Amino acid sequence: AFFWLLSLLAASLLWFVSVRLSGREDAALLPLGAAAAVLLQELCRFACFKLLKKADEGLATLSEDGRSPISLRQMAYVSGLSFGIISGVFSVINILADSAGPGTVGIHGDSPYYFITSAFLTMALVLLHTFWGIIFFDACERRRAVGLGLVVGGHLLASGLTFLNPWYEASLGPIFILTLCTGLWAFSTAGGSFHNVLKCLSCK
Repeated sequence: AFFWLLSLLAASLLWFVSVRLSGREDAALLPLGAAAAVLLQELCRFACFKLLKKADEGLATLSEDGRSPISLRQMAYVSGLSFGIISGVFSVINILADSAGPGTVGIHGDSPYYFITSAFLTMALVLLHTFWGIIFFDACERRRAVGLGLVVGGHLLASGLTFLNPWYEASLGPIFILTLCTGLWAFSTAGGSFHNVLKCLSCK
């Protein structure tokens, strides 16, 4: 979560400097700012991986059997989940503050589904960050540039789709499809299989 906050700080500073240098703050800068924020988040995710990898090596040298008590997959899951939770908190905190009033959503013809849609989008982003963490760490460990590229590309796509709001049908549907596909990919990356699911459901 600290690494995600560092990426947010860096993105905020970049936005502040770009607005000051250009002398304007308009909608044209928003896509560039969002893309820069995504890239900074993924850069901080990589820095988190390197730090946890060093910590894992240190734990392995201190243990009696020469193995770390925490697996890389566990660290990837926890890292991704923490990225997702802190991202979700920052995404929804202002919306929750606005929901306390005063005012009525949709009174000027805007969508009355703003709050419920924001909740679903935040849920999808928390899940996506968790899945991206698992895939990203595995790709770094196995040195697979394709996996890293797809994670960054998926993150850019999810962020870009939010610019379609308030046309929620065009953004929410594709983001949930992306979440489902990324979740299946992360499940497979973590060693899961359909056979294992059947064994789990049959309590074997």
